[in-house]
Amino acid sequence: MAKFQHHVFVCTNFREPGNPRGSCTPDGKSVLLPLLQAGVKEAGIKPLVRVNKSGCLDQCEHGPIVVVYPEAVWYGGVTPEDVAEIVQSHLVEGKPVERLRLDDACINAATCAHKPRPPAAGTAPAS
Repeated sequence: MAKFQHHVFVCTNFREPGNPRGSCTPDGKSVLLPLLQAGVKEAGIKPLVRVNKSGCLDQCEHGPIVVVYPEAVWYGGVTPEDVAEIVQSHLVEGKPVERLRLDDACINAATCAHKPRPPAAGTAPAS
């Protein structure tokens, strides 16, 4: 069997409703995972693309998160309606879906436009 051309990780982490960081699966179910798996199969690229569930990818404020390797393309705010475009454009045609792509400056950053600001030094965190 040939190596995979793409490895797709779908965050399936669950946090209770109202958590300030949000949750990639707010209802405790991942609808994106089976949709991506089915889309890859229907596109006839299953032998070349592996879709896996992932635990927390620590980008909760941008969720739901999907990451495609080896390009390390991070998608945020992914909805079921976006799946067909990710499969066709990125996985089949090799063109990432720019409108869903997270800015590199927000990935693994202490702060960005989407993350709550940490409390200033010497102040107590807000409750």
